[in-house]
Parts: sequence; C-alpha cells; structure tokens
Amino acid sequence: MNINAAGITGLILAGGRGSRMGGIDKGLQNFRGLPLALQTLMRLQLQSLPLQEVLINANRNLSAYESLGAPVWPDSIDGFAGPLAGFLTGLERCETPLLLTVPCDTPLFPLDLVERLYEAMNAQDADMAMAAAPEADGAVRPQPVFCLLKIDLLESLVKFTQSGGRKIDAWTGQHRCAIVPFDQPGDSAHAFANANTLTELQQLEAL
Repeated sequence: MNINAAGITGLILAGGRGSRMGGIDKGLQNFRGLPLALQTLMRLQLQSLPLQEVLINANRNLSAYESLGAPVWPDSIDGFAGPLAGFLTGLERCETPLLLTVPCDTPLFPLDLVERLYEAMNAQDADMAMAAAPEADGAVRPQPVFCLLKIDLLESLVKFTQSGGRKIDAWTGQHRCAIVPFDQPGDSAHAFANANTLTELQQLEAL
C-alpha cells in the first residue's frame, strides 16, 4: 500500500452540547493532563497510516480549539444537529478523497484505525468503512462516529440532512459500508470506551 496515496483528512467531532456532562464543552475537559480534543489530535498524528490534515468540528469556544493547532469549523447546520452535521461540515471542507471522523471523547482509539478502515473499504469496494467494537455485554457493535468516508458522499448527505434526516444509521444504511471489527487478538477491550460523563472520564483515566 502506498501510504502517501491514500489522501485522508481527519476530522475530530467536538461539536456536541455535552448534555450528559452538564453542558460543559467535552473536548476541552482534561484527560491525563491535556484536553480530550488535543489527546485525540495527537492520537491521529500517531496513526500507522498517516493523515494529510486534521480538522476540528466545534460549535463553541472556537479560539480554545484553534489554539490546539488545527483548523476549526462549526456546523454548517444550525442547532447542534448531531454527528451528521459534523460529517457534513467535514465533507464540505475536506480537500482529500477520503475523510476520517473520530469523536473527541474516546481518547484510546486504536493506532491502526485509519489503516484497517482504509484496507476494508478498498477490499470491499465500499463507499465508507465503519469500526465495530465489543461493548459491555460482549456484543460487537458498529461505532458509527468512527467512519472513513469518500468525499463523493457529500451530495447524498446534503440531501439527507436537508430533508430533516439526523440519524447516522439511517444515512449510512443507504450506502455500501464495510464494517471493521476491532475484536482481534491484541486489540484493546477499552479502545472505543468513551466518556459521556465526568465519572466515565475519571474511569477512563484510571485504565
């Protein structure tokens, strides 16, 4: 694989309300001494398949996010419309053939995430690739905010959101999607653990 030919932009999704954290800006909460969004940015920079650029999708405290050293873009849809609004913003701003999305609240995601999604997308001739991971009950479930997307999907997503669509599954279900399970020997059971509350954030820090 020619790692320079992949042409992938990373997008950190930090545009939510943080409602389960009491409305605080989740991406700016500290994890092991650094803001979650910065931990996420650093993890993207360590990927085994390098990214060409990383963008941040945020809707408040924009200057704080800009200080992390990546371009920051708010949702192009008003009203904290959820992750798909971030996908849309990323696809609109992406200057490479592919866009990788990751949330700001899952700081231990795999260092081979990009490589494995990219290989599966190509092997299955898919429009997108999505991670799947073991959850507390042992079932391996898709993690739709960890997604590799072709920028050709922009038109489809514009139509979907303009018609009022907001659910990721309803949109991704319209396209050929490679599901990539991260439950192999050597995969961390906590790689996709996310922090929705401050308590969960403390639990993640303790791992």
